[in-house]
Amino acid sequence: MLTGKPSVTVGQHSCAGKKTRNDDSYGVLVPEGMQLAAKGIAMAIADGMSSSEGAKAASETCVKNFLEDYYATPESWTAKKSVATVLKALNNWLYSQGQALHQSDSGMVCTFSGLVLKAGTAHIFHAGDSRIALIRDGSVEPLTRDHKVGRGTHAYLARAIGINPDLEIDYRSEALQRGDFLVFTTDGVHEHVSPAMMANIIRQTPDDLDGAAKNIVQQALANGSSDNLTCQIVHIGDPGRLDAAGHVSALMRLPFPPELAPGQTFDGFQILRELHTSNRTQVYLAKDLSSGAAAVLKTPSVNFEDDAAYLEMFTREDWVGRLVSSPNVLKVITPERPRRHLYHVTEYFDGQTLRQWMLDNPKPDCQSVRNIIEQIAKGLRAFHRKDIIHQDLKPENVMIDAHGQVKIIDFGSSRAGSQAESGSPVESPRLVGTVDYTAPEYHLGEPGSNRSDIYALGVIAYEMLTGRLPYGKGFSSARDVQRLRYTDARELRDDIPVWLDAALAKAVEKRPSERTDVLSALVEDISRPNPSLGYERTRPLIERNPLAFWQVLTAALALAVFVLAFLLVRK
Repeated sequence: MLTGKPSVTVGQHSCAGKKTRNDDSYGVLVPEGMQLAAKGIAMAIADGMSSSEGAKAASETCVKNFLEDYYATPESWTAKKSVATVLKALNNWLYSQGQALHQSDSGMVCTFSGLVLKAGTAHIFHAGDSRIALIRDGSVEPLTRDHKVGRGTHAYLARAIGINPDLEIDYRSEALQRGDFLVFTTDGVHEHVSPAMMANIIRQTPDDLDGAAKNIVQQALANGSSDNLTCQIVHIGDPGRLDAAGHVSALMRLPFPPELAPGQTFDGFQILRELHTSNRTQVYLAKDLSSGAAAVLKTPSVNFEDDAAYLEMFTREDWVGRLVSSPNVLKVITPERPRRHLYHVTEYFDGQTLRQWMLDNPKPDCQSVRNIIEQIAKGLRAFHRKDIIHQDLKPENVMIDAHGQVKIIDFGSSRAGSQAESGSPVESPRLVGTVDYTAPEYHLGEPGSNRSDIYALGVIAYEMLTGRLPYGKGFSSARDVQRLRYTDARELRDDIPVWLDAALAKAVEKRPSERTDVLSALVEDISRPNPSLGYERTRPLIERNPLAFWQVLTAALALAVFVLAFLLVRK
């Protein structure tokens, strides 16, 4: 059974060869604890450009910072986004250092080939002519391609880290299996030893990878290599993909809490009163007995004790809440005491749901709506910056207090970019949000995105202003997506400016590519007229240009009088 945490065995050898200095760098970092499952194992090789004065510093900085900085990126980010962010920063720094120190674009330059092994998948990142190859059952498959132009002494690198201010990196992913070998080499090795020879050497000494790496380097030297030589071999003991039984077991590592009642003491909290209950969860106001502070406990319903999808969503809410920080997002608290049951703790926010606020304010002024939408947008932005989509934004999942402070709650339906890489064997519901606010792309079988949350926010803004939904009802099928048409907000409330109606229509556009693309644009568009939305084309002429309207009307009346007079004369 796979554990979900990858494991590897590593062998390495590097030498300067016939040169006086070794400009190659390499390494593998296996983190401890939860990061091993969440972020995987990072490995890399780099070769400093020999014509670069800072070649060794460049390769060493690149490998060291890649291995360290990758683990500093949020757990919710995909490996691709995390590594791209790290390499872009590295490239900018190396390029600027090279320019400042040497007034040359070859000051601090190196090739780079990196790989992240996460949840059974190798995520490969490459620039230059160092290489990564996969050996499986004796056959060799290259996982990178050289970025080299020309041949022999006239060859030069077309891509490398630090060579240009704009970095272009090759990316690919490859599923790995138990027993695979990954071979990282610099050009001093692979230009003089064939892939078949490397595979043969590894096959002869599979339990001595350091020895195999040294033998490959020595073979390259014997074949006439005059460059630095580095070979790093990684044997995959466990690629790290969870199976269903192991995954459910991990989710259920803590038992469900007992039924709680006011006055009861539970895990260092005193239950004060029940705030909300449903068939899925119970929510209690409690007092932390160690600090005296008020807190909210959310416990799972025993009705779902054997439901893996429910358990995954419940535990995800706690995980997401710890990652996302914003004044407009309900704060999840990590208790100082070990938890003996499955539940999570949040701050106590004394307010009502936005749904109740809408019932109490059936026809709010536009500025009040803008204030609330702007705060929700700030909260959503905190999710999106962590590469997380909320996926269940609705008035019931937004709280507002007596001072107008707004907070987004309930993150169980959220999806992080890293989830797709985690390889969860639990089948999640295809539609996790509420129909009235679910973006149409979900019903068409397309993946959600930040724009799906923007759609939901646009629906909320429309409903706050009009008391209705923009398409008459929510989409419940692909047929609805094709059939239903947007209802102008001005048809329901005539004091809504035409430019605001256009902004709402843009936010809830059925096609994601035509929808408002960023939260800041939505806030801006509902705050002031945006002529690019084209509302002038649909606005009545009398509103767009009263003078022109009366000129046209006068001309039309004059023409009518002339025609009438002409007809009378003919009689």
